[in-house]
Amino acid sequence: MTLRDSVIATLTDWQAPDPGQDSVRHAVLAFVEARTDACRRDCTPGHVTASALVVDDGGQVLLTLHPRIGRWVQLGGHCEDDENILAAALREATEESGIAGLRMAPDLVAIHVHPVVCSLGVPTRHLDLQFLAHAPAGAQIAISDESVDLRWWPPDALPPDADDGLKYLVARATQTSEE
Repeated sequence: MTLRDSVIATLTDWQAPDPGQDSVRHAVLAFVEARTDACRRDCTPGHVTASALVVDDGGQVLLTLHPRIGRWVQLGGHCEDDENILAAALREATEESGIAGLRMAPDLVAIHVHPVVCSLGVPTRHLDLQFLAHAPAGAQIAISDESVDLRWWPPDALPPDADDGLKYLVARATQTSEE
C-alpha cells in the first residue's frame, strides 16, 4: 500500500464526528483520488500533511511555536516517503518533540484545510490529517530546529492565539483520549 493509498483508505473508513468534518472528508478524499501527487509538497493546488496532537499522561497537550506562522500549533508537517499516513504523523511528532516511544492512536481525529505559503515559497493549501499521540510517562521534550519553542498546555488553557482549528482538534483529541 502506498502513502496515497493509505490516505484514501483512512478517509474512506473514517466516521467523521460531525457534518462539517464529513464535508471536509469528502472534499479531501475527492482531491486525493483525483491527483496522484496529492501527498507531495510540490503539488501546488494543495497537498496532504500529517500532524499529531501529543498528549501526556496528565492530559496536557504539547504544542510548538511555529517559526514561519508565529503561532502555537500541534506537531506535524509534510509527508515524505512514509509507509502510510499514520507513520508520517508519528515521524513528524517524534522529530519535532524529541520524544521517543510515542504511541499513536490508529484513528483519524480531525481534518483541517488551511491556506499557507509553503516552504517552497508558493501559496497552496495544507490538507492536514490530524491524529492523536500519547507520550510515555515522564517524557522529555527537545526543541528541534523546526520550532521556536515547545511547551505542554492544559487543554482548557491554550495559548491566546489558538485558532478555532486547534481548539477543535484539542477538544476532539481529549474527548477521544478519554473514551
